[in-house]
Amino acid sequence: MKQLILSLLMISGLNLVLSAQAYEGTADYDKKKQQVFMIDYPYPPEAVENAVIKKMSKLGYKSKEEKGLFNKDKGYRNFKDAFITEISADKMDYIIKVESKGKKSDASVVYLIIMKEGNNMKTSFDAYQVDRVKAFLNSLLPDVEAENLELDIIAQEEAVNKAEKKLRGLKDDQSDLEKKLKNNQEDQRDTEKEIESKKQALEALRGRRVNNKL
Repeated sequence: MKQLILSLLMISGLNLVLSAQAYEGTADYDKKKQQVFMIDYPYPPEAVENAVIKKMSKLGYKSKEEKGLFNKDKGYRNFKDAFITEISADKMDYIIKVESKGKKSDASVVYLIIMKEGNNMKTSFDAYQVDRVKAFLNSLLPDVEAENLELDIIAQEEAVNKAEKKLRGLKDDQSDLEKKLKNNQEDQRDTEKEIESKKQALEALRGRRVNNKL
């Protein structure tokens, strides 16, 4: 049984590694079809984007995000004049976009365009440089996993807080009900005394009526 579980864990880990292998493709950016590096991660876009932003932040770079309702480049982040030693000894623009792989999927796809002085550098990279870029993207997997864990922790904390808030509300309702029940019981006792007093007064009045007839 232990061997089966270990085998399943190994297969699961292998699937994660295989699903996070960089490859090459194309994407639309700056009104043209661009040569890009791509990688798929089995995690939601928020986790992937957080990992990318934190990775670049540690290197000392912030991005300018493309925004605007009619901006076709919306979602791309440009880390301008960035220096990533794992890829190159030159400063270049690293333009990154993270998208969901589908509405019903938690997986993400990353597009990486590397530019210098307005030129797409992928077209001039040799095989060694291409492999270095892919290795960099592959190496982000632990960062993505860490960010996904943080999101899971935050979501679970919110779930716990929501449940605790519900419990407080139920306890407050119980306290209110107990107070109402106590007041109701006191009102019942007072009303019973009032009824008994009124009955005695009624009997006294009826007794006077009988005596008057005599």
